[in-house]
Amino acid sequence: MTESITVPMPGPTSHSYFSQRLRLHYVDWGNAGAPPLLLVHGGRDHCRNWDWVAADLRKDWHVIAPDLRGHGDSEWPSDGNYGMAAYVYDLAQLIHQQHLAPVTIIAHSLGGNIALRYTGIYPEMVRKLVAIEGLGPSPKMIAERFLTSPAERMQKWIEDRRKLAGRMPRRYATIEDAFRRMQEENAHLSPEQARHLTVHGANQNEDGTYSWKFDSHVRVNTPENLSQAELEQLWARITCPTLLVYGRESWASNPQEDGRIKHFTTARVAAFEGAGHWVHHDKTAEFLAAVRDFL
Repeated sequence: MTESITVPMPGPTSHSYFSQRLRLHYVDWGNAGAPPLLLVHGGRDHCRNWDWVAADLRKDWHVIAPDLRGHGDSEWPSDGNYGMAAYVYDLAQLIHQQHLAPVTIIAHSLGGNIALRYTGIYPEMVRKLVAIEGLGPSPKMIAERFLTSPAERMQKWIEDRRKLAGRMPRRYATIEDAFRRMQEENAHLSPEQARHLTVHGANQNEDGTYSWKFDSHVRVNTPENLSQAELEQLWARITCPTLLVYGRESWASNPQEDGRIKHFTTARVAAFEGAGHWVHHDKTAEFLAAVRDFL
């Protein structure tokens, strides 16, 4: 009797699109006839950080995961423009060009902040939204930030940009050194997860060393932004079911506890024990179960 052989499903294919003259990268996990699902990563991360989530959901969804500008395999803007408006425009362009609306979005951290803004701007374009720690700084952090004057905030931004302009990307002698740095960043990661994220998140330099793919300038937040009141108005415009995910061991503030949930009309909070900022890595199985139930 001949044994049946299970052929593993192929990985994602790479594609590009243009936004503000930048060539931006995304991966497509196939199943184009299924409902579209966007996975949007966070700061200093890359699209392949979603591989475990994408591999599970691709059977029922057409999964697309972009690299944000300055991250992964997307181009770096020559002027170092990493303002929130630019990120939101890039997401809007991807959804517009690929005819994804109404789209379902799962997004993490910076990606969650971008997705929440986009959904508030275009509520009819999003079917459902999962934002993992995507609300940005807590009310306490915002209050502390505005103890300084606009001039002081702008001065700090200019000084930080100048420092980065003279800074070379950090180089690791071996991929193992980069792997160990990845493990230091998130102690919840298994060795397999950390290695996967490192391999897809680093490039080898001409001298044989390794550097992270992201542009160092993404570390500096632009001081020009929507006011907190304006951001809360966008949150209030969101009409689709929204799941705000938080890790109990994260530095981020839980909106159920800090009061920000009151600005949403269709959102609820899911908090995960034993998880930090990267809930989808730290508690993958539990996160996927909750997401599947929500979707």
